[in-house]
Amino acid sequence: MNPIFGEKDNSLINMTLGDLLDRTASLYPDVDGVVYADRPFRLTYKEFKEKCDEVARGLLAIGVRKGCHVAIWATNYPEWILLMFATAKIGATLVTVNTNYKIFEAEYLLKQSDTDTLVMMHGLKDTCYTDIINELCPNLKDSAPGQLVNPDLPRLKRVIYIDKKEETPAGMYHWSDLYEEAAKVSQETLVEVQKNVVPGDVVNMQYTSGTTGFPKGVMLTHFNILNNGKCIGDNQKLSHVDRVCLPVPFFHCFGCVLGIMACITHGSTIVPVERYNPVRVMETIQKEKCTATYGVPTMYIAMLEHPDFFKYDFSTLRTGIMSGSPCPIKVMQQVVDLMHMSEITIPYGMTETSPVCTMTNTEDSIEKRVSTVGRKMPFIEVKVVDPETNEDCPPNTPGEVVVRGYSVMKGYYNMPEATANSIDSEGWYHSGDLAMIDEDGYFKITGRIKDMIIRGGENIYPKELEEFLYTHPKIKDVQVIGVPDKNYGEEVCACVVLKDEVKASESEEDLRAELKEFVRANISRHKAPRYIWFMDGFPMTASGKIQKYKMREMAVVALNLGDAANIETA
Repeated sequence: MNPIFGEKDNSLINMTLGDLLDRTASLYPDVDGVVYADRPFRLTYKEFKEKCDEVARGLLAIGVRKGCHVAIWATNYPEWILLMFATAKIGATLVTVNTNYKIFEAEYLLKQSDTDTLVMMHGLKDTCYTDIINELCPNLKDSAPGQLVNPDLPRLKRVIYIDKKEETPAGMYHWSDLYEEAAKVSQETLVEVQKNVVPGDVVNMQYTSGTTGFPKGVMLTHFNILNNGKCIGDNQKLSHVDRVCLPVPFFHCFGCVLGIMACITHGSTIVPVERYNPVRVMETIQKEKCTATYGVPTMYIAMLEHPDFFKYDFSTLRTGIMSGSPCPIKVMQQVVDLMHMSEITIPYGMTETSPVCTMTNTEDSIEKRVSTVGRKMPFIEVKVVDPETNEDCPPNTPGEVVVRGYSVMKGYYNMPEATANSIDSEGWYHSGDLAMIDEDGYFKITGRIKDMIIRGGENIYPKELEEFLYTHPKIKDVQVIGVPDKNYGEEVCACVVLKDEVKASESEEDLRAELKEFVRANISRHKAPRYIWFMDGFPMTASGKIQKYKMREMAVVALNLGDAANIETA
């Protein structure tokens, strides 16, 4: 029995994230709550709870209230986790921002989400977030902190900077200001505010690509992610003696629900890695004696193939999660044998389902872990239906995965039509994924109805790229498809029809370089097409519908990708 939930352990937990943290801290005050191996940040659960309370009081002091939308644009900083629980305690919604975003995507998210407070780092790699915000809010540098007025982003009032205090840009608070402001709000006030937060409130909003249009803000409640995190931790048999290395990004459900929430619901120690690097992960596992770690298959492969792999001690590892794309059986066997992760688990889900709806457990065979995504999680319904009739499919028959129960999102923010298109009148969320269920209840994902591209665990929606590429003056028409790739599962291919006057005047090699740079300069690097395929036109149905599946088949041959697709191209 999980001591945190007592007799309720075998049922759904009706609790807020703030109350959960208080409960965990009271039961495990001296257990390490959050530990960073590469910096002086090491807090017990009691200390972590106190620090979250302080940040929550600071937020209240600068005007953040229940219902406010607080965006976090940063890698796995300590401030990220503190903010997650501080906003939860006061009833604000945390809006998670992909760290790969550039100006085009950041502007869309901040506007569509009605973000009023932005917490941000300076930048990442070749992208300066500070420059982006100053371009979007040119009067920020002339504003007093908390007093931003910008007609293009009318809701955004406060920007909080979390890098070096002495480098805080004009017009922004620094994170340390929250601790000073906290003195103005009593702990008793915070306790009263926290009482007004209920499990059904939206606590987290994550942007994900759906079946149409631009990314949508998935509204997840305390009830959604607390219970999903608990079930995920249960499947790994986590407890207060486990130490979980988290190199996966917090802005994904992978980091904040499968990772942070699974730990908090079991009193396990969160051991973040700010940004994935195979050496940094191996060092962290060894130094902190981690019992679990997370990653997509390519992350594990990068560690296994690193020349220094055998210099590190993985003997403390027991379990963990591998997600994002299917894992080759050879790699899985190496993870079990060489990294000692005999109880590694495989989940499947969508942001819209909080996210995990099926998962293997610690006893499942290696064959089940590489060929299936496990069985349905507790307290929800998951089935496979005929996409045309919605009738249940017999065993081993492909159909669409649909999910119903506590984990289904509250909806897409300010998109009632898109919500209605995803959740039917009986409460079933339609995933667009194709799967089969065997006689033992194990799910095997076989494809996707929708044409979203999944590159190394990152969702890339073609329409967003297509609409952007259409703005290039040399492009007449464009379609974006996913093509097979051995390392990432899929890669992005932009199928481009050039304007007539361009075809004769420029080399294809120069044009490819120009178009790739055009995307990289304005859109997240991971979305940039690996392949630019120039075409005279697109295959269509008699009614004029573009046949992307045919384009994918053609691209495998034209780009010589038969090996990655496991087919003959000659």
